[in-house]
Amino acid sequence: MSPAAKSEPAETPPPTNAVRTGTRVFLRWPVTDDAEELIALRRRSMRRLRPWDPKPAKGATAWGPDWVKRLLDARGSQTHCKLLLCRLEDRVIVGGVSLNEIVRGAFHNAFAGWWIGDPFEGNGYMSEGLGLLVEHGFLSLRLHRIEANIRPENERSKALALRVGFRLEGYSPRYLQIAGRWADHERYAIIVEEWRSRRRAIRKGNAKR
Repeated sequence: MSPAAKSEPAETPPPTNAVRTGTRVFLRWPVTDDAEELIALRRRSMRRLRPWDPKPAKGATAWGPDWVKRLLDARGSQTHCKLLLCRLEDRVIVGGVSLNEIVRGAFHNAFAGWWIGDPFEGNGYMSEGLGLLVEHGFLSLRLHRIEANIRPENERSKALALRVGFRLEGYSPRYLQIAGRWADHERYAIIVEEWRSRRRAIRKGNAKR
C-alpha cells in the first residue's frame, strides 16, 4: 500500500447479544448495567413521551429504578417481551419496543408498544425497530396476530404502524387510561399471513432491482 493510500474503515462487528438485527439497529434484552443510560434517556424525553404514557401505579415512578426492574423481570416472562432498540454503529440505546399481554391457546396474540428517545426521533430507527419486533413476534414467538392501540391524535405512531404493515381495524372509545385519563384509541393489527405476503413482495421487489 502506498503512503497516500487510505484503508477502508473497519466494519462494526455484529452484536453478540442481539435478538434481531437490522441494517442500522438491533434488538436486545435489557441488563442491569443499562439502568443509568435508560433512565437518563427517558427523563431527557419526558416532555414528549408523558402525554402518551399510562400513569404509573401508586408508589411507583414512571421512569425510575422500579421501571427498569420491570423491564429486567420481563426477560423470563411468558406474557411480556420487552426489548431495547439499539444503534448498530455504537450500541447506544435509542428506545424500546415490547410485545405485551401475550395470549396463547386459540388467540396467539400480543399487543405491541414502542418509544424512542428525543435525540433519535425522525431518523427511521423505529421503523426498522418495529419491523424487527414484528418479525420476532411471528418467527420466534410464533404469534398469529399483533395488535397496536394508538391515540387518534398520535399521527406519527399511526403512520409508523401503517408503514410497517399494520392495518386499521377499528375504534375503541375510552380504551386505555393514559396520563390519568381514559382515552380513545384506534386499533391497528397485522396477522402472520399478511406479514409473510408483504415480506415476499418486498423481497421480490428487491430482487428485481
